Amino acid sequence: MGVRIKICGMTRVEDIEAAACLGVDAVGLVLHAGSPRHLSIPQAQRLAAHVPAFVTTTVLFLDPKAEQVHAVLAAVAVDLLQFHGSEPPEFCRAFGRRYLKAVPMGSQVDIADYARRYGDAAALLLDSHAAGAKGGTGKAFAWSTLPPMSGPPLILAGGLRPDNVAAAIRTVRPYGVDVSSGVESTPGIKDHAKMKTFVNEVRHGASA
Repeated sequence: MGVRIKICGMTRVEDIEAAACLGVDAVGLVLHAGSPRHLSIPQAQRLAAHVPAFVTTTVLFLDPKAEQVHAVLAAVAVDLLQFHGSEPPEFCRAFGRRYLKAVPMGSQVDIADYARRYGDAAALLLDSHAAGAKGGTGKAFAWSTLPPMSGPPLILAGGLRPDNVAAAIRTVRPYGVDVSSGVESTPGIKDHAKMKTFVNEVRHGASA
């Protein structure tokens, strides 16, 4: 079974189409106003309409109000929610949708406790941000320090690039990887050559 690939922070239709042609499993749309990749609901609605069949549309929130999540769900074709802040488990599961929960690996965290508390999550996304901060910084955390654990599948994020993702996969053996800034020319603008190299390196790392 191969390592799943999500490319987050999409802002252009052509980038979504390029990712789909590369065989990416999921794309991410950011609905957090503090991000340089932030989308309005109409923008997210337009982009989601161009996501083809068998590619998962994920929308990312950071400590949203419930009404914001409901407004997005009412307007955008969403497959998966991603919560990137301090949202408690009961909030994450309140919308009747499968969700990812980000774990702030830039802080002292008990991953096993996250796995227990968010045991119904579709996966835990291990990012390099600190608690209370947003991701997408391009910084990595010490992948080799992850302890063995059971619970939801793990998605590796934070500082992944074409030149390090194969080594990260060989170290962690995650269910999936999530990249944003590592395949960009500028924030929100994906570099198609970098995306292609990243996907090839993921497959290389997963087969080693």
